[in-house]
Parts: sequence; structure tokens; C-alpha cells
Amino acid sequence: MNAFRFAAFAVLAGVAVPAAAQDAAPSPITINGAAAIVSDYRFRGVSQSDKDMAVQAGLTVSHASGLYVGAWGSNLSGWGTFGGSNMELDLIGGYKHKLGDSATIDVGLVWYMYPGGASKTDFAEPYAKLTGTAGAATLTASVAYAPKQQALGRWYATGTDAAAGVYTDAGDKEDNLYLAGDGAVALTGTPITAKAHIGHSWGNDGLGPNATSVTPTGDYWDWAVGADATYRNLTLNVSYVDTDISRRDAAYLQPSFSKGQDGTGSIADGTIVLSLTTAF
Repeated sequence: MNAFRFAAFAVLAGVAVPAAAQDAAPSPITINGAAAIVSDYRFRGVSQSDKDMAVQAGLTVSHASGLYVGAWGSNLSGWGTFGGSNMELDLIGGYKHKLGDSATIDVGLVWYMYPGGASKTDFAEPYAKLTGTAGAATLTASVAYAPKQQALGRWYATGTDAAAGVYTDAGDKEDNLYLAGDGAVALTGTPITAKAHIGHSWGNDGLGPNATSVTPTGDYWDWAVGADATYRNLTLNVSYVDTDISRRDAAYLQPSFSKGQDGTGSIADGTIVLSLTTAF
């Protein structure tokens, strides 16, 4: 799971469920929530909102044992036709465990859903993350592997086939692997945290059942550098996001892989992404 996915599974401030009385034992349940406005919803470097703004929100319920469940949602457009849906809803479940004072392992599963769209676009993706801290620095290594599913298959060989509605291999099932590394350094004496991310995707090199793909060109890098500025429960992030998907590499995906699906440009070009998140 990409830790630099903007506002997706945002860093949330914990809010403990109040006890019935002050002298009661602390509740083992913690609720975390956040809402965000982003200038462009980028998933692993590729715009899911047609390079337009998106509104996003998430909620996580955690138990003292380390188990947690949650949900996160965002509006979509453009590339994200997703069977007719204009919304993404992710259901999350996992387990976190401390490995000493400075390391944490987190394993779980995300179920990507597109309410109102075709169910064949939904898919499941297990993940694992290892996070360590050293002073003001936090480093995270993550892996997400989605086993073979229709949503990840190569149903269309080209964007032209997709635009014409001509299936190349209807029902095809493929898998997807994503590896990522993230770093954050809090700047002492300031409300600013510098961040960096790099990730690599391996998957099908065509278009899925609704002319989309988790790994559009089959094999690509994405990266981001930026910073958070936090004031109370508000966080402003400014980041540069990019991929190594050239317009030549993505040409066979057109017209789907362009703003407004007009067949020109690319929704994986480098861009500045702004986000404002409030935790509750």
C-alpha cells in the first residue's frame, strides 16, 4: 500500500472513546478520522480524478490488541470510469505490532470497491509495512501484492480496442505487485516534516475490464518529494509527484490515459499536488 498516496490512509490523530466515568478503565478502542481536499488524486503516480480536485475521507477503528478496521473514500473521474462509478470506497482490515521501541510491523488487506460500478472492477490487495524511527526520522518499507483477479486482467490490448468496446481477452485475470519506500524527517523547532517516496509497480501491460489498470504500462516507477506543515489538527501538504511513464510508453493506452479522455497528454505527468487534511 503506497504510504504517499495523497490523503489515502492519511496520518490520523487518535481520539479515544470516552469512558463512562473518569475513574473507569481506559477503553481499548480508539477511533481515528480525517477528511481532505486534494488538488489531484494520484494513486501510485497516476491521476484518478482526471487531474482535478478530489474530496476524501477516512475512518479507522483500532483495538489495543493491534487489530484495526477502516474505510476510506474519494470521488473519481476521467481514467477512473471503473464500470460507471464516480467513487472509490476502500475497506481496510489489518494488524499492527510493535517490534521493540522503534519499529512496527503492519499487515492487512484493502478491498478496493467502486459503488455503482461493475463489480468486476473491485479487487483485493494484501499488504505489509515495516516502519522504523531514529530520532526525527521515520522510514517505511512496504509491499502490496494483489493475486490474480479480473479487475487486474488485460481485457483490452489497446486503448483503441477499449474505446470501440472490443475485448481482446474478456475475463483475463492477472496479479499485481507494488514495492515502496517512504521517508519523513521532522524539522526540529518547526511544524514542518519533509517527506519522500519511491515505488515500483509490476502488473499487466494493457487495460482492464473498464479501460483502467493498476499498473498501466506493466512496469513503472513513481516518486514524490514534498513537505507537511501542521497546525493543530490541520495539515497542509505540498508535493511534486511524477512517474517514468513517458507519453510514448502510454500511447497504446489512449484515449483513456489522458485528461478528458481526449487522447492527448498524459495523466501520469509530473505535477505539484496540494492537500489540506483535518484530523478528528
